[in-house]
Amino acid sequence: MDDVFERFTMTILTMSKLVQKIKSLEMHKFGLKAVHVMCLYHLRARPEGLTASELCRRTLDDKAAISRAVAQLREAGYVQGEAGRHNAPVTLTPAGRELAEYVMQRAARAVKAGSMDLSAEERRLFHAVLSGICGNLESYYRDLRRDGILQEES
Repeated sequence: MDDVFERFTMTILTMSKLVQKIKSLEMHKFGLKAVHVMCLYHLRARPEGLTASELCRRTLDDKAAISRAVAQLREAGYVQGEAGRHNAPVTLTPAGRELAEYVMQRAARAVKAGSMDLSAEERRLFHAVLSGICGNLESYYRDLRRDGILQEES
């Protein structure tokens, strides 16, 4: 029997865990963690800066994780902004911009490695299908919440 649920969930979970492991390995040499990758990525894309709240929304991480990550990046000299103010914009320092560029290069390398057997059309189709599945699951989740099947998340 072909268990689509198990194959799908295990593949997605395995990919997610591998991405986290790759991020961790890449950041280890800088004394940073996987959570810092997406912070650097999003701050690089927004030179005017982002608040911790905006980083939470963009990274899908919780407030505590982002607060710790920003504090660690600040302490390491990679970001600047008023410490302790949740709505103060955080921006990259010159060292942070340099590290963010390194992150972008390494991310491009990882994406290339992950899709090396795919043609450009297969890559486009993969992303379209994956985005479609994600959107469908978000709708299904919203419907479950609306129908009262799921309780509020903590």
